[in-house]
Amino acid sequence: MAQKSRTKERSASRYRIAVIGGDGTGPEVTGEALKVLQAVAALEQFEVELTAFDYGGERYLKTGKVISDDEVEALRKFDALLLGAVGHPDVAPGILEKGLLLKLRFQLDQYINLRPVKLYPGVETPLAGRGPEDIDFVIVRENTEGLYTGMGGFAHKGTPHEVATQIMCNTRMGVERCLRFAFEYCRKRKDKKQLTLVAKTNVLTYASDLWWRVFNEIGEKDYPDVKRDYNHVDACCMWMVKNPEFYDTIVTDNMFGDIITDLAAMIQGGLGVAAGGNINPHGVSMFEPIGGSAPKYTGKNVINPIAAIGAMRMMLEFLGEEKAAARVEKAITTVTGTKMKSMSAGQMGYSTTEVGDLVCAAL
Repeated sequence: MAQKSRTKERSASRYRIAVIGGDGTGPEVTGEALKVLQAVAALEQFEVELTAFDYGGERYLKTGKVISDDEVEALRKFDALLLGAVGHPDVAPGILEKGLLLKLRFQLDQYINLRPVKLYPGVETPLAGRGPEDIDFVIVRENTEGLYTGMGGFAHKGTPHEVATQIMCNTRMGVERCLRFAFEYCRKRKDKKQLTLVAKTNVLTYASDLWWRVFNEIGEKDYPDVKRDYNHVDACCMWMVKNPEFYDTIVTDNMFGDIITDLAAMIQGGLGVAAGGNINPHGVSMFEPIGGSAPKYTGKNVINPIAAIGAMRMMLEFLGEEKAAARVEKAITTVTGTKMKSMSAGQMGYSTTEVGDLVCAAL
């Protein structure tokens, strides 16, 4: 992948990682991910240089600032970003999400949100009779277009005639680069080599039609070895629950992707194990656990760090350290399969730091 080659040109054995612990339990789970990162780096003989940043709710409450354009620009010099969580009970919803998360995604052009959906051994799924062999697929979500661009507004706000519009913006360039990433990633998985487009062609006859046409045009021309499949988004939600084993790689737009990835997180055991990446294949990518900041558990040493460790594993994969990433993946499955009682906070049978220690020991 381009991310890999870009990093390897900089250094064959040293990576500069920006760490944004964030809010609530974010610094706690990030700390465990970094513990495992340093352990596997020693075993695989590469170096990491970690730089911490305080972007988050506490900084905003003290200074009134989230992150500036210059601060975003400074993050480009790093090989990757590792994020803990964003969300503070004393900060109004939307301020940190838009001011930090979306700003980083848009300005760093992290146009892919990548979500592995894998049920680890020992992790309970709400789907009766299903096991790790049934739940192992990937969702590729377009990350910088659609309804999230902020295009739209109000007219006659506060009156009985108020109008609110939110525009779903899809460009040919944005759609095509997302689809090409998905085809390439699907091909790389070498599983079923089946790519499922999730859209709503029967109702969203402009936006979904663009996705459908480009999907088939480039699929037929450039990826004839990858089987193409299609689901309406509502059908995908049903089939993901009924027959998750059907899926290999899913590609979808920003809004639908936001919804179905949370459904997917539940069938893989919950937010405590779900990790994701905001990917710029030619620039700086950011990796994070999917769960929120969980402020009620802050400082109690009971939150599950597996998702954060999984996000760090994804980071290693995109940095080109495949052996280290595989080593971390195996260690995670060992710990979930043989040690942990539950993935829920306070019910794991171990503290947050002890789970991190167990993963290190299993490397």
